[in-house]
Amino acid sequence: MKQFNLTTGRLGENIAKDFLEKKGYNIVEQNYKTKYGEIDIIAKKGRELIVVEVRTKIGDLYGTPEDSLTKQKLRKIWLNARARGADRIDAVCVVLKMDNSVERINHYENII
Repeated sequence: MKQFNLTTGRLGENIAKDFLEKKGYNIVEQNYKTKYGEIDIIAKKGRELIVVEVRTKIGDLYGTPEDSLTKQKLRKIWLNARARGADRIDAVCVVLKMDNSVERINHYENII
């Protein structure tokens, strides 16, 4: 199950990366490690350095990707962003269909 979640997560990150690039973001780094964990995507738009947390689920029968942004997760994201010197934190939430095509994708800016 862990490998399945990892594969789904990586797929979601690549979808989010393409989505952000189409919106004019420049992807600086993906899967960047800090002492607090991993930053999914680091991007620039204009002069802003943005840490992007990507949450991916297949369907939302058992909750949405947004539901997984708990207070504890947000704190960890904030620590990662601070360690990297980010100007803001965004989230991209991806819901996939069973065939791994995109059902919906939402981009939330400045979540913390």
